[in-house]
This record gives sequence, C-alpha cells and structure tokens, in this order.
Amino acid sequence: MTSPRESPLLELVELLELLRRGAPVEEFTRPAANARTAGAGPAEQALVEEATRVALDIRRTLDQHRRREAELTALFDTAGDLAALRDLDAVLRAIVHRARMLLGTDVAYLTLNDPVAGDTFMRVTDGSVSAAFQQLRLGMGEGLGGLVAQTARPYASADYRADDRFRHTDTIDNGVREEGLRGILGVPLRVGTRVIGVLYAADRAVRDFAPDAVALLSSLADHAAVAIDSARLLEETRTALVELGVATETARAQSEAMRLAAETHDRLTRLVLRGGDVSDVAREVAALLGGSLVVRDADGAELARVGTDAAGPPTGPPAHALAASRSGGRAVAVDGVWVCAVLAGPELLGSITLGGRGDGLPDTERRLFERAGLVTALLLLLRRSIAHAEDRVRGELLGDLLAPAAPGRVHDTGSRTIRARKLGVDLARPHALVVLHCDAGLRSRLAAEAARHARARGGLAGLHEGRVVLLAPTDSPGPLARSLAAELGQVLGTPVTAGSAGPAAGPEGLPGVYAEALRCLEALHALGHTGGGAGLPDLGFLGVLLGDGADVGAYVDRVLGPVIAYDAQRGTELVRTLEAYFAHGSSLARTKDALHVHVNTVVQRLDRVRQILGEDWNAPAGALEVQLALRILRVAAARPRTAPVPPAPRPPVRPIRPRGERPTPRG
Repeated sequence: MTSPRESPLLELVELLELLRRGAPVEEFTRPAANARTAGAGPAEQALVEEATRVALDIRRTLDQHRRREAELTALFDTAGDLAALRDLDAVLRAIVHRARMLLGTDVAYLTLNDPVAGDTFMRVTDGSVSAAFQQLRLGMGEGLGGLVAQTARPYASADYRADDRFRHTDTIDNGVREEGLRGILGVPLRVGTRVIGVLYAADRAVRDFAPDAVALLSSLADHAAVAIDSARLLEETRTALVELGVATETARAQSEAMRLAAETHDRLTRLVLRGGDVSDVAREVAALLGGSLVVRDADGAELARVGTDAAGPPTGPPAHALAASRSGGRAVAVDGVWVCAVLAGPELLGSITLGGRGDGLPDTERRLFERAGLVTALLLLLRRSIAHAEDRVRGELLGDLLAPAAPGRVHDTGSRTIRARKLGVDLARPHALVVLHCDAGLRSRLAAEAARHARARGGLAGLHEGRVVLLAPTDSPGPLARSLAAELGQVLGTPVTAGSAGPAAGPEGLPGVYAEALRCLEALHALGHTGGGAGLPDLGFLGVLLGDGADVGAYVDRVLGPVIAYDAQRGTELVRTLEAYFAHGSSLARTKDALHVHVNTVVQRLDRVRQILGEDWNAPAGALEVQLALRILRVAAARPRTAPVPPAPRPPVRPIRPRGERPTPRG
C-alpha cells in the first residue's frame, strides 16, 4: 500500500507533465480520479484537487499568452505588409484571412462604403462559398454591417437570423442564409473620424464573441483602414506626379510651339514686307511643313502651287471640308489632305490645301498652317484693294469713253488711248460692248464680277449711268453677251440679262455702240428674255430697227441668204414659192394653183426651205422675219440701180424664237 506522503506526489508530477505537454483540459481531471481510485484520504484528495485547479489556471494563462503572441505576430505581420504596400487588394486579402484564422471563424469579409451610392459593398471575402453573398450591397443602417457603417461602433450577434436588434432586408437575409452564417461580428474601418467600411468575422454556428475577439478584430480593422488610406494617398501622389509630368511636358511643348510660331510669324512678316506675294508665302510654308501646298481663290481658281503631289482635287478642296474649316476657324483633314479656309471675318477669300502629310499633323504644325491662312488672307485683301483701285481707274476711263462729246467739241481719243494702253487695253482692236442687268440689291456684286471678267479678257468694266457695262475686244457681241449672262447668273444665283452691240471701230464710236447695247437690253426685257444674252443681230428685224445703221442688205442676207444661194446654184424657185405661199395665206392648195404645179411639188419645196432655214422657219416669229425679208428683197428687185447685192452665202444666224413654240406648216 502506498504511503500517505508518496501518493499526492505522483498526481502532482502527472499534473506538471500535462502542463508541459499542453494536454487538453479534460485530461487534467485524471490525476484527481486516480487519487480517489487509489483510496486517498480526504486531505490528500483535497490537495490533488487544489493542485488540479492551479494547473488549469496556469494552462489558461499560457493559452492566453500564446493567443496574444499569435495576435501580436499577426499584427506585426500586417504592419510589415503595410510598410511594403504594393498591392492594396493583396494586403486586404491578407488582413481578412488573418482575421478568420485568429478568431477561428468560418468566414471573414470586408466591405467599403460608397459615398456616391450611399451604401456599403463587399470588397474582400475569405472562406465564402456563396456568389450572391460575395456581391451583397448593404444600405446605411441595414443589417448588422449597415448599422456598423452608419454608427461607427462594433456590433456582434450570436445568431443573426434570430436577432431582432437589426433591420433585416430580404437581400441581406437571403445572402446570409445562402452562406449559412449565424454568429457575426462587425467592426468599423475608421480613418480619423470618418468610417470607410466594415471588417467582419462570422461563423456558420451560433457563437458569442468575447471582448478579446472584438478588440482583436478592431486592431485588424485599424490596420486595414491604414492600408486603404495609404493606398489612396499613394495613388493620389502617383496621379499628382503623372499630372505634374504631363503639365511639364505640355508647358515645354507650348513653349516650343510659341517659339516656332514667333519664328514663323517673323519669317512670313519679313517676306510680306519685302513685297512677296501668295506664291512666295506658299513656298515658305511648304518648306516649313514638308508637303505639297495649293492656294486657291474663293472661286476655286489656282493662285499658287508648290510640290508635285496633288493637294486635293483639281477643282479645289471638297465643299464639306471647306465649310467645316470656315465654320470652325480651324484646319481640317479629309482623305489625307488638310484644308484651311482663308477668311476675312466671315467672308471667304479662298483656301489652302496641304498634301503629303496624311492625317497626322501635330498641333504646332497645324497652327503654323492656320497662320499661313491668315497671312494669305492679308495678301488677298491687299491684292483685292489694288484691284478695286485699278477697277475705279478702269471705270473712270470707261465712263469717259462712253460719254458723248459736248456739242461742237471732239473727243480727245489720243489721251484716252494712252490711258487704256497703260491698263493693258488696246482700243485699236474691234471692241463689243455689253450692258448687264440684275436685281438692284446685287448690282455691286455684278459690277465686281464684271470687272473680274473684263480684266481676264483685257477689257474694261464699271458703272455708267447706274448700269453695269463691260467692254471687251471681240467682233462677236452676241456670243459674248450669252456667255456673260450664263456665267454671271450662275455666280450670283439670280438671272442676269446682257444686251450687246458692236463691234466699234474705234474709241469715237463707243458712245453710239453703248446706245445700241442699251436698246438691245431693253428689247430683251420687252420680249420676255430676262436672264438671256443677245446682240442686235440676234434680234432679227428688231435689231435692224433698233440699230443706228439700218443695213437691210445684211438683214436679207442673214434671213434668206442661204435660200437665195440655193436657188442660184441649182436653178430652183424656192424664193418664188415662199412669196406665193405667204401671199396666199399659207394655203398649199392656192399656192400650187398660183405656181401651176402639183401640191406635192409645193410640199417638197417648203420641206427644202425647212432643211435650209431650220425647223422654226414657219413659226410666227420666223415667218414674220421671212416675210419681211421677202418684201425687202422685192423692193430691192424693183430698184436695180440702188438695190444691195446680196453677199456670198453664209450659215444662217437664227433669230430668237419665243420659247415653247413649234413650227407647223399651214395649208
């Protein structure tokens, strides 16, 4: 049998061994049970039980120290992560994972507040298996987490599902139920006094969270808040550095652009002051930009070209590109060609097109290109001012040429000829004169366009007696009037009527030619030919009546000359047939009786006349011309000594016919 002094010693040794091994709590009851089994007395039994209680206290103290050591280690590790912060998501995942491990929970997660949406959203989870739970958003004050985010205080629930202290919502409850959570602890993430989110630890079983767990999770939440704020500050610093670099580069680029712009401005200014023109500016700009360059005026006419590459279509830049540059005041790129409108305020003076650079033109070079447009606008305005001054001189000369001489005085043609020669006008050549008319509101534009056409033709243009008059070297006034009416009408967008006369043999004949052209213009309006152009010969017998020199022989030759020549060459009787046809009221039956021929012969002869004179010979206006010419011819035949001899046949000049009429032989 064991002695009283030896038995308690064995149990005490066993308790020490259990402490050394860190045995589970339930094993510490075994020494006391062994003592009772061995028949220990009350005193020994009490001694063993007291030793067991002390051993359990020692074990709990050691457990607390170990847990505290683990917590401190985790906090130190977290601090180390923050010191080497590179990836915010990685740091947050590490904090959430340590919270789960240290608190021994099934799940840990972290939410961040969204100030724009006014709620808090899931950012990081550890141990979660539910996709719906991982995408939860909690409104402020909703659920346990929403309440923590709103109040900045930690909250714990041993069984959240049955806890009525919190405002439950279907979305939150469904997410929590799908994840299977029961016990939940949430602590705020604070940066100063501002709450930026919530850190959670949760179990899938009912659990009470001790104050130590709350303190530990709060410490980890503080580290997480520091990590988030440090990442924010780091990102702001990086952004500021990037913005500073961009600002520095922008300032450098702007400084370089200003230097280049100033240098270019000086070069172009010196060029203009030396008397350079548009071509010189084009060459300078093309050399600076390294491409082909074309300058055109407002009508698309080419003023200068530099480089062999085509800079846009031959007719000028696309209309939509020019309109875009004009409205925006900037150069635009279309199909690899840069277009810049040349403007004087809202007025379009022309355009510049740059080719060979593609769509990639840096801002500095684009501004240089646009500056070239400004310089070109100044040159074009200067050229226009010079042209306006020259037009005034030309207009004054034209007025002197058209003004009739005072009674008893003769024009000084010599001085006027010298003045004209200085302007590049040779009055020794035959000149036709055209009087132009349009709406009164557009008369100034018509005068400017007429001056431009006159310069191009080596003539004169200007206002005389309130009318736009153009003098040009030609012996064909009719075609000149028709071309001017068509071209100027298209430019002005309104009908332009042109009456012409001439040609004048010399300066002294111009006042009379002007009077004839004016009568021709009035006749065109009276006949309803507004928007057309004609000379006096084109008006038929009206031209004979309106002209100062009534050349009836020329009129007969113009109307019937081809028929007379046909009779002379072939021995036919077309003229006699026409006389009988009109004398008998255009009746085929009475005509064949008067000529003593078959009606088919009359039809054949009239068809031959149609082939010679044209389809409209028998229209009302044409028939009137033919009858008048026949009567003049008969009178001339009755006076052989003074009758004019018709000249050699010429192709007929058809008189103007009223629009819409068709010839219809009658009989």
